[in-house]
Amino acid sequence: MKRKDFLLTLASLPILASSMTLSNLNKITSNLDNTSKMPVLFLGHGSPMNAIEENEFVQSFRKIGKELARPNAILCISAHWETNGTFVTAMEHPRTIHDFGGFPQALFDVQYPAPGSPELAKETQRIVTSTEVGLDDKWGLDHGAWSVIKHLYPNADIPVIQMSIDYTKPPQYHYELAKELASLRQKGVLIVGSGNMVHNLRMVAWNKLNEPYAYDWATEANEKMKAYILDGNHQNLVNFKKQGRAFDLAIPTPEHFLPLIYTLGLKEKNEAVAIFNDKPVGGSLTMTSIKID
Repeated sequence: MKRKDFLLTLASLPILASSMTLSNLNKITSNLDNTSKMPVLFLGHGSPMNAIEENEFVQSFRKIGKELARPNAILCISAHWETNGTFVTAMEHPRTIHDFGGFPQALFDVQYPAPGSPELAKETQRIVTSTEVGLDDKWGLDHGAWSVIKHLYPNADIPVIQMSIDYTKPPQYHYELAKELASLRQKGVLIVGSGNMVHNLRMVAWNKLNEPYAYDWATEANEKMKAYILDGNHQNLVNFKKQGRAFDLAIPTPEHFLPLIYTLGLKEKNEAVAIFNDKPVGGSLTMTSIKID
């Protein structure tokens, strides 16, 4: 991880993730070829405090979780795991990573003890042929993953792995890499991109956190992004550095935007796109999220 989120809101209603007994670890590579195709999600995760707050954003996450068919496993591409090269977590018991500072103890107390899936990690490694995918046994689940997945599946009873973002590669690389993951959807794997479409922490309006406020450039960028998504104009999003000043301010660094590129790369022809949680926070962030199915 290269970046740390800062405190956007105060703590309330701390919730500890449920524990689970791990039995019959999933067999992703064997008998799941005939499952129905899973949707793809991009979730605007915002502040780590969303892990323990009660607000409209986490309510939408919970609603989506109830609407989805129960996945066999989850693969998450989080803004908070950047590496030189591409890796997937391959341990049976990923740790809950509290990769932030300056937050209340209640947030550090949260654990999300979902199992991992070495089987899914190896299957991911097998199907990606454009680059070498390394198997990682040290990372775990960072807050870009667990702070949103815990609302989708609060019992922590679905295996989760993470795929890292290779910070040395251009956006087109990530878009094409995503396409190689498509077969996992047919194996009951829910693929989740976790970041924020508009994410500029240096320009947060701290005095407007309690109202739906956005700078003009944030609104402009967010509206253009949604239009490109709904029109299927993925290349303008892949080429976000060529979209003008509003995009430059909205995406000062790419790590929170690239999970959206993975989500779009997985969209198949004629699949529908639903936009939810489409609201700004603090002027310079948006919680805009999408579901593709």
